[in-house]
Amino acid sequence: MALNPLKPTVDPAYLEKLQDYYAEHKVIPSYSVLATLWGVSAKSWVSQIVKRLEEARILDWTPDKQLKPGPRFFERRLTDQPVQAGLPNPAISDGYDLITLDDYLVRLPSKTSLVRVKGDSMIDAGIKDGDLIVVEQQPNANVGDIVVAIVDNEFTVKYLDREKSQFVLKPANKAYPVIRPRGGLEIFGVMAGLARRTR
Repeated sequence: MALNPLKPTVDPAYLEKLQDYYAEHKVIPSYSVLATLWGVSAKSWVSQIVKRLEEARILDWTPDKQLKPGPRFFERRLTDQPVQAGLPNPAISDGYDLITLDDYLVRLPSKTSLVRVKGDSMIDAGIKDGDLIVVEQQPNANVGDIVVAIVDNEFTVKYLDREKSQFVLKPANKAYPVIRPRGGLEIFGVMAGLARRTR
C-alpha cells in the first residue's frame, strides 16, 4: 500500500508556530484555529499532530479536556558547543540539546522568586537597571554573595560583606556608598542567576 504523501509528520515547524501563538495569546487554541495555524485542512490531521505532541509530553490536557502546555512545551534549543567571547570559532554545529530556562536557572521552584532591578548600583557586577535576577529565598548568606536584603525597611540588591562585627551591604559601583544598617538587616534571598532582554 502506498504511503499517503499528505499525511503530516510532527516537524519542528508545527511546534514553533504553536509556541509563537502561545507566547502572544497565552492559550493553546482550538482544533479549528490549529488547522489554520498549521495550514492543514482536515481535523483528523490536527488530531494526529496533537496526539504526537501529547506523546512527546509537549502538550497535555486540563481536567476539563482543554489543551495546555506539557512539561516539555517550554524547552528551547541549546547548542552543543559554547560560543567564544574572544576569538571566533570556525563554525557552530547544527547539533543541539533541549533545555528550559527553569531547568537552567531554577533549582528550587518553591523557594525561587524573580526580582526586577532598579538603578545602577550593581553595574560593575554585570547587573543593569531593568534586569530580572533569580533569587533563592533563604534567611542566611555568605560574605561575598549577591543578596536581596531588607535594610531599614527597604529592599536592595548588594554584595553581603562584613566590617568587624557588623554585616554591611556593598554596591558594585563606586558612585554609591556602603550601606551600614542603622536598624535590622534581613536577608530575603541570594542571587542565583540573571535574565535580560537585549532588544
